[in-house]
Amino acid sequence: MTTIQTERLTLRPYVATDAMRVLETQSRFDVVRWISDPPHTTMKTIDEAHTWIQKWAEVAKGGPYDVGYAIEVTKTGVLAGTVMVVPLPNNDYGERQIGWTLHPDSAGHGYATEAARALLDRTFMAGLEEIWCDMYPDNAPSAAVAERLGLRPLGVVPDPWYGNEGRLFHLTRDQWLERQPRE
Repeated sequence: MTTIQTERLTLRPYVATDAMRVLETQSRFDVVRWISDPPHTTMKTIDEAHTWIQKWAEVAKGGPYDVGYAIEVTKTGVLAGTVMVVPLPNNDYGERQIGWTLHPDSAGHGYATEAARALLDRTFMAGLEEIWCDMYPDNAPSAAVAERLGLRPLGVVPDPWYGNEGRLFHLTRDQWLERQPRE
């Protein structure tokens, strides 16, 4: 996994010293309610945080597009959250989704949008042809990020990967490249 630098952020692999901040983030119901299937289970121990960090190292071995980056605010060193591209569950077509999670004290600064934009650039330049974004129907903050990124809203529809209804977004590599400024 290579590090990605943006104007304000460093996207990097998780390391063991991130465990306390991971625990602070993943132990909050107001965070995990958006990223896990019911029942929403919060993280309870530092050992769980270390296991969670190790999971991202394993995800990166899954394929050329699969990654979960720590979002670090370069100026302060604060671990703001996570940005990821991962396979969608229950599919035979290799479809992948982009997602993000922030600690609430890092929300509202544009970090999710900036990090996801950089990861989309990397992923599409590496050859991925399309990306999905799948969220709970009432996740308005993440829907706003997806829209700022230019992902195409498909509405609240039956979710083909997670069941029930989901708010889905989609974008192809060509659509992404058409939107990017030319040098």
